Amino acid sequence: MYNLSYAETMDDICADEKLNELEAMNIVIAKLELAKDTGTNSRETVEALFYTRRLWGYFLESLTDDNNELPTSLRAQLISIGIWAIKETERIRQNESQSLDPLIQINCIIRDSLNG
Repeated sequence: MYNLSYAETMDDICADEKLNELEAMNIVIAKLELAKDTGTNSRETVEALFYTRRLWGYFLESLTDDNNELPTSLRAQLISIGIWAIKETERIRQNESQSLDPLIQINCIIRDSLNG
């Protein structure tokens, strides 16, 4: 009666993971937008950068996992974006950049691609 096939179970797990990633992206974007409003020297910016770096660290770990089933070329592109995002958070943290817009934009693009 409650026998789900392996494929159905895996589809459910993957859908949940995708929703979790989408929600995490929404949280990071909201934190970055708040930080933009409060300035790069604010506590909100420190928190937004921390969460952005943490999320992209998770993505990079997942993308470099041999069990990741995404196409190799897509994984490579996302890894490049992830490395850029982490470097950009550090540039902002070090006051080498004052704009959060590029981080917000790239996170929105990635988030929107998760929806599609």
